[in-house]
Amino acid sequence: MAPPLLTLQNIHLTFGVTPLLAGADLQVEEGERLCLVGRNGSGKSTLLKVAAGLVEADEGDRFVHPSATVRYLEQDPDLSAHATIRDYVMSGLAPGDADYRADYLMERLGLTGDETPAQVSGGEARRAALVRALAPDPDILLLDEPTNHLDLPAIEWLEVELRHCRSALVLISHDRRFLENLTRKTVWLDRGQTRQLDRGFGEFESWRDTVLEQEQDELHKLDRKIVREEDWLRYGVTARRKRNVRRLGELNALKQQRRDHRGPQGTVKLETSEAGESGKLVAEAKSVSLSYGERAIVKDFSTKIARNARIGLVGPNGAGKTTLLNILTGQLEPDAGTVRLGTKLEIASLDQKRVALKDDWTLSEALTQGSGNQVEVGGKTKHVVAYMKDFLFPPEQANTPVHVLSGGERARIMLARALALPSNLLVLDEPTNDLDLETLDLLQGLIADYAGTVFLVSHDRDFLDRCCSAVFIAEGDGVWQEYAGGYSDMVAQRGAGVSALDKTGGKQSGSAKGAAKPASAAEAKPERRRMANKDRYALKLLPAEIDKLSEEIAKLEADMADPALFADSARFAQVSKRLGEALQERADKEDRWLELEALREEIEGGG
Repeated sequence: MAPPLLTLQNIHLTFGVTPLLAGADLQVEEGERLCLVGRNGSGKSTLLKVAAGLVEADEGDRFVHPSATVRYLEQDPDLSAHATIRDYVMSGLAPGDADYRADYLMERLGLTGDETPAQVSGGEARRAALVRALAPDPDILLLDEPTNHLDLPAIEWLEVELRHCRSALVLISHDRRFLENLTRKTVWLDRGQTRQLDRGFGEFESWRDTVLEQEQDELHKLDRKIVREEDWLRYGVTARRKRNVRRLGELNALKQQRRDHRGPQGTVKLETSEAGESGKLVAEAKSVSLSYGERAIVKDFSTKIARNARIGLVGPNGAGKTTLLNILTGQLEPDAGTVRLGTKLEIASLDQKRVALKDDWTLSEALTQGSGNQVEVGGKTKHVVAYMKDFLFPPEQANTPVHVLSGGERARIMLARALALPSNLLVLDEPTNDLDLETLDLLQGLIADYAGTVFLVSHDRDFLDRCCSAVFIAEGDGVWQEYAGGYSDMVAQRGAGVSALDKTGGKQSGSAKGAAKPASAAEAKPERRRMANKDRYALKLLPAEIDKLSEEIAKLEADMADPALFADSARFAQVSKRLGEALQERADKEDRWLELEALREEIEGGG
């Protein structure tokens, strides 16, 4: 059996007075597919930085196989030392690494390489960091929230890319579907220590709940044993003093064990301040259109939204999801058509950019809008410190400036602010960003129980499936289509997921471009679909075509590795160009095969 590529043993690390890591272990073997999970603030990112060699532990051992290469994707990459995105990406390549793979990855993630770091968005910086980590094709990839700031086409492309890469993977992510599709082992970081499950994330949560139940049972047994020993000391036989001293020592040890026990982190308490009931009609749009210059964002869109609907808006970045949301809530006037809002609407919004947070505010000021020390939630007045505790902020953080808080902590502040406002229409624009899985569960439950209407913009497929009663999807060129159900229901009816935006024309590219667009779920009737003969034929032929391309790619890569090739510039250009084309062709065929195979399994499984 081959030795592990990376090993962390008994890692201890303390920030301030509270231990963050208290004996954590991590082992990564060749070809591993592993996810690292835990609550926000549990130390996942820190443990990954220890694994990457960027943070030195107070105690413990780190071993990396001498021949292994490690690449790390950080959450907040710093590109400031580089003139362009391409310079930043190429600085991560080692001698012998091929430039063409970096170019291919930048193209797939919508980057030219000529962007200036000072002018790129957080999402573009994140994509550049992802290219920098993936391009060298390392032995170990340590990826901290790789789907943050990625839209659905990019997330699904990244899944395929990671599924076929040879690197061992260690993933931190809040995206359930992403983890379920990619992982085969789960490491749970809890109260500074790690527990391992030799199965993928799909089975983690039931296992975690079982572990916590067993822990509570053991704690209950310990409490009962302490009570019994104390009773024996008070009323038991007083002879044999030595034995009594021994049992007294054992009792003290049991009490110390109880005092040292760290219970699991509490859960966020989510509750909304609900306003009076709105009218039965929340919003009605008739033939709404809006354009920016020559580019259509919304074209001839009509819908009627009733009270208590859960509407998800999906599409690639730049498709106009937030614009349509603003039209439907009356914050933006369309160029043509009409929008009629229902009566008695009271709207609470969660802003994905968190622009409402002032960096110089303290945590308590952020929750009270900078005035007073009281918060009114659900008709009850709470002291701001008590409301902080509901969102897992300890009292000592009350005067902490907002600018030093983590992404997850800022996300919890924005949730707390939005939920404190009286409302019967909840508008959530990317609410899942930076939230841990347990808080996502609670937010999902809150949406399910909310006595009002919800508009939800998200790239989280699992969250959309769990929350939505209908989905509006951007089809491209300003066309929006409505489908009943969640994201998976939409894919089943439409025949494809969200496709990337063609920046040249504002249309969507990929297989979805020609996808059928049924007017309703009744017309689609996915349960009666049959796989077309051409699709069955393609499914049969594609594996051989992919293998043939893989052989050609291997040969071209061998040619590229030959130093003599560089002496012939024309031949070098020819081989380099063909290699890029072949990689693209293989990726497209793999995507198509996965799409058809999923369709086949769905149809045959449902029949």
